[in-house]
Amino acid sequence: MKLLHRIGYYLGGFAIGIILLFFFLGGKKTSCAYGPNARVLKNIRIKERAFSPSVLSKIQAKEIDTADISVLLNDGNVNFSKSNTKLDSCKTYYIEGSINEKEIEMLVQNCDSTATIQHITPIK
Repeated sequence: MKLLHRIGYYLGGFAIGIILLFFFLGGKKTSCAYGPNARVLKNIRIKERAFSPSVLSKIQAKEIDTADISVLLNDGNVNFSKSNTKLDSCKTYYIEGSINEKEIEMLVQNCDSTATIQHITPIK
């Protein structure tokens, strides 16, 4: 079999495989959260959220909204150098991101069943 025929068969099979993958995975909500940043944010998002009194006062004063917190948990970046990931029970993570064109930093205490948002501050 000539080299040109082998390349043709390979490319034909590869194209069929790609089409099948798009067909089977196209309608599903699949995600590739393999990086440490994506795994931490996904872990926090799926847990029940609790708020510290200082964050609750900011929510009640309408300085920040729970929808803004959800956006930050979707699009934010975890600052692992400031975070304390060595704890066994409840690890703390600093999440940074922008909400309404303002840079925000949020401290989240990630326990087994709940994620408590400790404080939210603007980055200067």
